[in-house]
Amino acid sequence: MFTIEPIGYIESPYKEKFAVPRQPRLVPAATSRLRLVGAANCPESVRDLDAFSHVWLLFMFDQNLQAGWKPTVRPPRLGGNERVGVFASRSTFRPNGIGMSAVEVKGITKQGEQIYLELGNVDLVDNTPIIDIKPYIPYSDSIPNATGGYAESEPEQSEVSFAPAALKAIAQRPDLDTVQTVISQVLAQDPRPAYKKNKPDEKEYAVNLFDLNVKFSAIGNLITVTAIESF
Repeated sequence: MFTIEPIGYIESPYKEKFAVPRQPRLVPAATSRLRLVGAANCPESVRDLDAFSHVWLLFMFDQNLQAGWKPTVRPPRLGGNERVGVFASRSTFRPNGIGMSAVEVKGITKQGEQIYLELGNVDLVDNTPIIDIKPYIPYSDSIPNATGGYAESEPEQSEVSFAPAALKAIAQRPDLDTVQTVISQVLAQDPRPAYKKNKPDEKEYAVNLFDLNVKFSAIGNLITVTAIESF
């Protein structure tokens, strides 16, 4: 029996699973940070880490642990219809619920006694528990001739537009440019279930980003932000 304690928690703009991009680096406008906790929350633990441009984050899919897992899954990249082995996927439903992401290191900051690792965009829900950090080693971790199976290339992106009422709702925000760009980049990934793509869909959806509930609809490859509400 093993016991794993988090060494920190992610602070990201993604307040629910539905809003999270399916891989890191797909929403470059979004930034995040890792709040270290317990014995890991000390300057010594991150000494010289800022010499590396990227790190591997190992984390727990804590919201899915109670759901269990199955030997096969339906990856979104295959339209949600074809099954592959769970170990041939990055499904969140895994035997031990452990995930891994390579993310950019933007710096290390300290506020009082609290240490933060400032990061680029991640594919993690806000408050995801982090169980380890490892430096990304380019000569070892980057494999130029590697193949990606059914995920060989980046996913296609949708076009995103904003209804006038949606733009008006955020017009007075001091972080308007960042918020609007993050919303656009998140929705360009089309977070709807994969089987919904390129099919008639009259449903209105919503994602929680920052402190906002962002409502949107989709017609073909066009996603329209219909309303934005604070919560």
